[in-house]
Amino acid sequence: MLLTALPSAAAPSSDTLGSMNVAIFEDARYRLHEAPPGHPEQSERLAAVGAAIRAREASFAEPAKRLERRSVRAATDEELLAVHPRAHLALIEDAAQRAPTHLDPDTFISSASAEVARLAAGAAIDAARAVVAGPARAALAAVRPPGHHAEVDRAMGFCLYNNVAVAAQALRRVDGVERILILDWDVHHGNGTQHTFERDRDVLYFSTHQYPFYPGTGALGEAGRGEGEGATVNVPLPAGCGDAEYCGALQRVLVPVARSFRPEVILVSCGLDAHVDDPLSDMRVSEQGFRDLTRVVRALAEECCGGRIAFVLEGGYAPSGLEQGIGAVLDMMLAHEPGVPPPTALARESPLHPISKGLRAIHGSRIPGIGASN
Repeated sequence: MLLTALPSAAAPSSDTLGSMNVAIFEDARYRLHEAPPGHPEQSERLAAVGAAIRAREASFAEPAKRLERRSVRAATDEELLAVHPRAHLALIEDAAQRAPTHLDPDTFISSASAEVARLAAGAAIDAARAVVAGPARAALAAVRPPGHHAEVDRAMGFCLYNNVAVAAQALRRVDGVERILILDWDVHHGNGTQHTFERDRDVLYFSTHQYPFYPGTGALGEAGRGEGEGATVNVPLPAGCGDAEYCGALQRVLVPVARSFRPEVILVSCGLDAHVDDPLSDMRVSEQGFRDLTRVVRALAEECCGGRIAFVLEGGYAPSGLEQGIGAVLDMMLAHEPGVPPPTALARESPLHPISKGLRAIHGSRIPGIGASN
């Protein structure tokens, strides 16, 4: 069933929606993680993100009531050890002592990287906990380095610690949250996040990503293992997809998945590298596309989990894509009544049709309505 409305007896009133505020976790220290010349994951990425945040602050007479700045602190050993073994923490710390160096051809370490990576994980934890504990119902952690490629025992793909996975485990351990939905719309599949939770029925990992593409995981049939079977949903999209396919995937697939799972909070691995300007991908998502994606996700959060949603920055390597994407996310989270975009019209030859059919074959017995076109 297409998402045309999200009725719920517990849905907030328009007055409640009008009071939405967003906790912002941003810190100049993230720029101390220094990239080699020519590397795409440069500290300058955060200038574009900061510009989007400051532009929204300037639009409010009392910006602190809408965009609430929060301090950033480093994740503790205990918090990181909920995902990564102690040997992995030691590897990152030791590499920083030998910096500059690489952990693989893509993943670099500078002298400040170990501390900055802890700051990224700490902000992800506190963003997630802020929306669970309140008073914010939404949060944005504008962090680097990104995290979703980091495996339990391996740094890779620019990522040192898996920020969203660490945040999810903190919610479970500290706040007693039982059901967490992780939505990953980065253009690359979040192999580390999937593998961390693929045997866990209470953390649902949902990913839209270019496929085949780095890191090579995220095929349609990867649906979880053991008790976690069915709690991994991959929507692998071919190169060239844009707003219609991305928004259509959320409308046709994420909506029935979330309604069936009923999460208590939604964490978004918010990569902006599916943007049409991004140099590392071949996707065509526009600023309006990111607005529509956020509108769908916010509407789902309002229906399923009291609006509780936290965005954690992942990839995005075009300044225009970062600024437009983060701006779109904030606009839709701050909107009085964001509404739901109308059903996305798909061309007859859209690759989402066979993908939806495949998802129905894999998940249809567990998730009514998944992949339906009307």
